[in-house]
Amino acid sequence: MTPTELQQAVDQLITERHSVRAFLPDPVPAELLQDLFRLAARAPSGTNTQPWKVYVLTGEKKNQLSQKILQAHEHPDPAAPHTEEYHYYPLQWTSPYLDRRRKVGWDLYALLGLGRDNKAGMHAQHGRNYTFFDAPVGLMFTIDRIMEQGSWLDYGMFLQNLMLAAKARGLDTCPQAAFTQYHRIISEHLSLPDSEMLVCGMSLGYADMSKPENSLQTAREPVSGFVRFME
Repeated sequence: MTPTELQQAVDQLITERHSVRAFLPDPVPAELLQDLFRLAARAPSGTNTQPWKVYVLTGEKKNQLSQKILQAHEHPDPAAPHTEEYHYYPLQWTSPYLDRRRKVGWDLYALLGLGRDNKAGMHAQHGRNYTFFDAPVGLMFTIDRIMEQGSWLDYGMFLQNLMLAAKARGLDTCPQAAFTQYHRIISEHLSLPDSEMLVCGMSLGYADMSKPENSLQTAREPVSGFVRFME
């Protein structure tokens, strides 16, 4: 492969990767998953600490977790609400972040034919997170509690490596912070040690491109909007 061909291949992977929210039931071979994790682990990390831990869920183990979370999602207990262990989003939203958040949400709901007054439909769509959007593989990522902010930055590079390696093999993904609200259920289901905390989940499998939600194209800020060249 020439340098130009390599550049084009990498550029295509980065550009075409997007969050998929409907998957085919086709299983993903275990050997292929091993390859993905081996490549993802080449991500850089401060002093080679490699802070990532991955739990792979398939079959009944995945389905049972989905049912447990959906039960809590559909029938929340006001006396014992499920809350995140860490703040993924800002406590106070401001522009332009709030505008971008709203746009991607309304764009998705529009593709699904959900109007702004269809709260039940939106709730049901959000609940599809917890079935991993029907993907055959569900992933849970954890980190040791002793690790600090720098290791979370490293973790992001690991996740990106994983998603790009999957895309290169005809697989698609959806990284999901939605699971963090139910970290207690997940910790119990996976028998996590107290020393580990949930970072996020991820759906992985073969995209069902017949579904309208998978045609969603999210906008990106132009380079001039976030880069300053200084001489």
